[in-house]
Amino acid sequence: MKYVLFYEPADDVLTRAVPHLEAHQALLGEFHARGELLMVGTFGDPQKEGSMSVFATRQAAEDFVRRDPFVANGIMRAWRILEWDEVLVP
Repeated sequence: MKYVLFYEPADDVLTRAVPHLEAHQALLGEFHARGELLMVGTFGDPQKEGSMSVFATRQAAEDFVRRDPFVANGIMRAWRILEWDEVLVP
């Protein structure tokens, strides 16, 4: 079981994110180094479609959101965590 964190961006996300990007990336690195963050990326149009991250545990996803400067500074309008059952196709 994995946990997917979806972010819905606030208006003007690309401009507003810049002052907080270094802290956000440091947090991503911290969670990745511990093996809690498996993947992260934006969709084709980050302003309209947002981004997602895949975490090893729900607790890790919740901890990330609680500490993320993008959330704390209103750069993300909304977020949600969904349980994801990864299926491997033979």
